[in-house]
Amino acid sequence: MSEQAIAIKAKKVDEVVEKFNNATSAIVVDYRGLTVEEATDLRKQLRDAGVQMNVIKNKILVRAAEKAGYEDLNDLFAGPTAVAFSNDDAIAPAKVLKKFADSVDDLEIKGGFIEDKIVSVDEINTYASLPSREDLLSMLANVLQAPVRNVAYAVKAIAEKGDEGDAA
Repeated sequence: MSEQAIAIKAKKVDEVVEKFNNATSAIVVDYRGLTVEEATDLRKQLRDAGVQMNVIKNKILVRAAEKAGYEDLNDLFAGPTAVAFSNDDAIAPAKVLKKFADSVDDLEIKGGFIEDKIVSVDEINTYASLPSREDLLSMLANVLQAPVRNVAYAVKAIAEKGDEGDAA
């Protein structure tokens, strides 16, 4: 192999290492059997969630995972492999991929990492079933508003009862 080809591959490995290092999560999938329309739809859903999916050669993934400290993922890099990287929302790739895999049989989630922890398919499915950050904040706001709302209803009821007593 020529020095130029080796340099190109080394550069690709370094690019993937950077993706691993910048990502809060990376989910590895086997996309074999997806139609072009399904793959395009999946990429759009991922992009809308702020997730980038790349098809990367397995040898490059192995070398990059070892350099980035994720060598436990190496068993996942067999067959057609794509990796969904998220730099912001660690759960977003799990949610989108799980939802898509439930509707399309040809997408297989293999594993990955979430916030520097190697996770299995079962763990990814568990994370995918968690409410989103926005949903959790909404639930918290409702819980915090409930006591205030109850006091307001009580004050209103007392005021209305007082008005009824004045009318009599």
